[in-house]
Amino acid sequence: MGLGMDIGIDLGTATVLIYVKGKGVVLREPSVVAINSRTGRVLAVGENASLMLGRTPGTVDAIRPLRDGVISDFKVTEVMLKEFIRRVFKGSLAKYFKPTIMVCVPSVITQVEQKAVEDACRHAGAKDVYLIREPIAAAIGAGIDIAKACGSMIVDIGGGTTDIAVISLCRPVVDYSLKVAGDKFDEAIVKFIRRKHSILIGDRTAEELKMKIGSAYPRDEDISLDVRGRNLITGMPATITVYSSELQEALEEPVAQIFEAVHSVLERTPPELMADISQRGIVLTGGGALLYGLDRMLAEKIGIEVVVADDAESCVAIGTGRALSMRDRFDAMGDD
Repeated sequence: MGLGMDIGIDLGTATVLIYVKGKGVVLREPSVVAINSRTGRVLAVGENASLMLGRTPGTVDAIRPLRDGVISDFKVTEVMLKEFIRRVFKGSLAKYFKPTIMVCVPSVITQVEQKAVEDACRHAGAKDVYLIREPIAAAIGAGIDIAKACGSMIVDIGGGTTDIAVISLCRPVVDYSLKVAGDKFDEAIVKFIRRKHSILIGDRTAEELKMKIGSAYPRDEDISLDVRGRNLITGMPATITVYSSELQEALEEPVAQIFEAVHSVLERTPPELMADISQRGIVLTGGGALLYGLDRMLAEKIGIEVVVADDAESCVAIGTGRALSMRDRFDAMGDD
């Protein structure tokens, strides 16, 4: 039963992914827990709880226990992790086996936040807990050989944070964590539709717009999508047509902030490693990396090739899992 006792967890602000050694990514669920606010009873975890976001009666709270890549509600995170680990081990096994867990954290994290992640995993049933910085996990998951003495640059755009690092010899040489990522893209879309059309849409609708017609770079054809929301003037339901060119305008600010962060990391990169990056390019991972044209926009502004990793959304989880067998090659959290 040794197989599968090592698990890697991508504890994301928007989604939790669990990687089991020998099986790959076995769970991908939204980081949401629905709780009865009167009794405190947990009603649903993951996808079922996510469907309740913005749709719940007064007695039900749909909570996202992670904010900006770190735990904001310890108790709820623990409940969520317990449930996900139970699902992975089909319930019964979790009682008898205590898995070794490698979990990823943003590259800039306080000791208190670090301890909160470790404690949540231990309370959820882990035997040993190891932490790994998100960009290191993303690089391993993207298939980059991080043990080489040459510079690799990774930009991991998740739900709550964008983690950027230049890695050499298994360590981040320069890193930066920015609290602008997928969730901020959604927020920017909600604000823009409200300002431009006087229509209020929910986060789920904003996310659908982002995924289907969102743009960081002009598309060959200006595509559109019809969305429903509430007219803020009349208070009545309304349907509007939104164009990808509008979304490019809506996303301009958060996208510019990510570019600025990448630029500042490059400015602090030693010349030898900079030469490696110019040659090898920059790798984008995370769900946010899938925003249309983000790679082209960055490549054009920086003058270095930018590629989106295969299965970008799973890179961190895969890397977190693979890192378990590489523990001896690097100190997971590095020396601060």
